[in-house]
Amino acid sequence: MNAPTQSLAGLDLRAEVERLRKERNAVILAHYYQTPDIQDLADFVGDSLDLSRKAADTNADVIAFCGVRFMAEVAKILSPEKTVILPDMDAGCSLEDSCPPDQFAKFRAAHPDHIALTYINCSAAVKAHSDIIVTSSSAEKILSQLPMDQKIIFAPDKNLGAYFNRKTGRDMLLWPGACIVHEAFSETELLKLKAQYPDAPVAAHPECPAYILDHADQVGSTRAILEFALSSPAQTIIVATEPHIIHQMQKAAPHKQFIGAPGADGNCNCNMCPYMALNTMEKLYIALRDMEPRIELDEATRLAAKRPLDRMLAMASGTVGLGDLGLRLTGA
Repeated sequence: MNAPTQSLAGLDLRAEVERLRKERNAVILAHYYQTPDIQDLADFVGDSLDLSRKAADTNADVIAFCGVRFMAEVAKILSPEKTVILPDMDAGCSLEDSCPPDQFAKFRAAHPDHIALTYINCSAAVKAHSDIIVTSSSAEKILSQLPMDQKIIFAPDKNLGAYFNRKTGRDMLLWPGACIVHEAFSETELLKLKAQYPDAPVAAHPECPAYILDHADQVGSTRAILEFALSSPAQTIIVATEPHIIHQMQKAAPHKQFIGAPGADGNCNCNMCPYMALNTMEKLYIALRDMEPRIELDEATRLAAKRPLDRMLAMASGTVGLGDLGLRLTGA
């Protein structure tokens, strides 16, 4: 159990984290949606899967994942020999919460002619019930390798699934989950902002509803949004995803103006992820000090969840043919 915050009075938390990082031989990962103080001390900042893969390539004994629970689970799936800690075990995800493993298993059983294409934003147990895991950056490439008449369940993000349905002409069966952050953006307030900055392009994450994506000049993953913001000649850019990514944009392009897309109240406070916000410098220090809370997965679940992850990596890289993946496809 975490120690009381008041017991940390007088500590230089950043210095203590640096000390413990060395003592524990730990690598610190921070998702783009973490607060700037955590981003600035992390060894790697990035998208969830990219972070886990980078950590797996290190000789660290400990992975301190400043993100949410499903991300830390992926790190454990890819690095079972490493100790994986999460500063706050309550740092979950509305998408993960929307898709309980038992309900997903029943849904799959009710549609035996469908394969399950599952967004990485889900629990390890749901991954274990899936055929292929996808990220927002790899989904389109993976879909292009599947027969058009193949029946597909897409879970848990209905907005992301609907986006790829529109883009690819498919009719995937969508699980009814959504990200509370990306659903908080207001079309009315976005249009007001666009009127105020008519030359500013809008970069949006595909977890946003269609009524936001319809106004976007660029739609992509957090990394793709960052790359667009830095490469665009525009001097002002509107960003429709969790606003902490703007910290990386401002560091890399301080001469540009980055504006977070607003919520219904006209500002973007409601668009900050409450789960990501549970991780703090204090909790990171305590987690490294106590080596708790830890991510633990039984080996059967880990291996079952790793299989669809491996399929994604193989399909995304183009190194393995579809026939070699052991999938039972109904389309041909």
